[in-house]
Amino acid sequence: MPRELIFGNGSMLVALDADLRLRDLYFPQLGMNNALGCKSSLGIWVQGDFAWLDHGECAKKVGYKPGTLVGSSLATVERIGISLTVEEGVHPRQNIYVRLLKIRNLSQAAREIRLFLHNSFAIGGTDVGDTAFFDPESKGMCHFKRNIYFLINGMLGDEGIYQYTVQKRFAGFEGSRCDAEDGELCWRPVDQGAVDSLISFAASFEAGGEKILYTWLVAGQSLGEVRQLDTLVKQKTPAHLLHETEGYWKNWLARLPEAGCGLPSELWSFFRFSLLVMRTQMNNCGAILASADTDILATNRDHYAYVWPRDGALVARVLDKAGCGEVTRAFYQFCARVITEGGYLWHKYHCDGTPGSTWLSMVSGKQEQLPLQEDETALVIWTLWHHFRIYKDIEFLASVYDSLVRPAADFMTLYRDEKTRLPLPSYDLWEERRGIFTYTAAAVAAALKAAGQMALLLGDKRAGARWLDAAQEVKQAILEQLFLEETSRFIRGYICDHRGDLVPDYTLDASLYGIFGFGVLPADDHRVVTTMRAIEEGLWVKTDVGGMARYVNDYYFRRSDDLERVPGNPWLISTLWLAEWYTAAAKNGRGLERARELLYWAYRLRSPAGMLAEQVHPYTGEPLSVSPLAWSHATYCQAVLRYVDRCTTAELAHSVKLL
Repeated sequence: MPRELIFGNGSMLVALDADLRLRDLYFPQLGMNNALGCKSSLGIWVQGDFAWLDHGECAKKVGYKPGTLVGSSLATVERIGISLTVEEGVHPRQNIYVRLLKIRNLSQAAREIRLFLHNSFAIGGTDVGDTAFFDPESKGMCHFKRNIYFLINGMLGDEGIYQYTVQKRFAGFEGSRCDAEDGELCWRPVDQGAVDSLISFAASFEAGGEKILYTWLVAGQSLGEVRQLDTLVKQKTPAHLLHETEGYWKNWLARLPEAGCGLPSELWSFFRFSLLVMRTQMNNCGAILASADTDILATNRDHYAYVWPRDGALVARVLDKAGCGEVTRAFYQFCARVITEGGYLWHKYHCDGTPGSTWLSMVSGKQEQLPLQEDETALVIWTLWHHFRIYKDIEFLASVYDSLVRPAADFMTLYRDEKTRLPLPSYDLWEERRGIFTYTAAAVAAALKAAGQMALLLGDKRAGARWLDAAQEVKQAILEQLFLEETSRFIRGYICDHRGDLVPDYTLDASLYGIFGFGVLPADDHRVVTTMRAIEEGLWVKTDVGGMARYVNDYYFRRSDDLERVPGNPWLISTLWLAEWYTAAAKNGRGLERARELLYWAYRLRSPAGMLAEQVHPYTGEPLSVSPLAWSHATYCQAVLRYVDRCTTAELAHSVKLL
């Protein structure tokens, strides 16, 4: 089930699904082993009747307080006459996840109500060797392995935990969850191995009465640390910590002005929310996760909780343009730390900087090859130049010039064919095929130009001239060899066949957006226009859902073999690239109408809480693959920013107001 609520502070991340179950918990580094063993939920017992919130009988409305990373949800179980208003969040400075549950007795009779909090961990990514125990000092439940500790506690009125238990959940043992449904727990204080725990809270409620239960989970690297954090929660109060969290995120967004320019307010509000979603995926060490959603493990035995330099660069670019440069500098420093001696970035990384898993091969037949996706290296350099142009921080630029810019630019200059001057073969941006691709070549041209400008700025004239010359050569080669007169458009590129020979690839691919996206040609150049028109016509999904596929005959999560109507699943990224092109090519306010339609298309496909998936089902619009995907949110934000920039130009401003 996709993630609906995500809370984080750069060292702790908590994600929940639409049933308000905890699904992902990362600490102390985002993406480094999900600490949750299975779905952790809430249970309610009312005088012999029991219900779990994750069952279908519980109606839920899940969301956030506007302009914050504080959840605000409502859950109602009519059968037992209970409603819960839930507010929750991760504190921005302390590793504390706080929940406020306002419990309302919907019955006209006074009743005793008990709430059960299920805690299931697999610390370090495995349940082997976990320990759970009741801590008599904090009077909370503690789970730990090695140097990672989680302590769970709470207060209902003036009362703390009512009952508790710890149980095994393997080899026929069901775990502690089954112990809750009679309303009583067996007080088992400790166990080890694959274990989970339950804690309960109890109180008497008047007819129609309300009471507030606060629960909290604190994370630390020793028992002493989590005990101190538990004490901090009790001293400051959970309500105060939630208030601090709400205020922090409102102030974090306060730097952004109102959009104006005829952009509908709901699209701008969603832009602001998307910035918050992207912020949750950022590790304090500079790593930016693609997605913390680990459900894809069920089909792939791997996940998206890695740092793709491509995704990270595009997220950083948007955050830079939104004025959040203080959080993006760490990303560029991360890239400077992990770049190889050869001057290129690997496919993906863990948040600690070690290489991530990969399917990019080091050999083709008997030939050795670099297992790289060159646009990832290029995008980091390109976005770094944009960062400088916004913030003018020459000292920061100088600090990463020798470690990042120079080796990357030298690599991209040398990693070219001597005859064509195009980049040598690498994997495409979709990480599926090896060859020479228009998107990659455009990204390299833009990156070399950016590197040359940075070099000249820092007085490195010789390197600057060399890289600028290389950028011009790549651009000229793109125009001469990747635009074909017989097709009147750019081709995807040249792919390596089974013999290793390069053959033209005429497949319609949304990534051809890169020709104008990276500034090789303006959006209204006839070669760009014919290319983008062909892409829209050939890749638009002809169902009620609509949207753009990545390319013809896309196999990834395929849901239809009717390629005439569904060339591939609709992707948020490819559809929003089309919105960017319509914006950039617009001559007047009327020309922006199609761009707004596409922005609304993405807006309508957000989840109830506001998450954008990687792709959606072509017939139902339900999210496919991971949700949220930081790249999708970044592309939406980029399309909005381009729209705002474009419609404020002198020739468009007046006509937009008339629409």
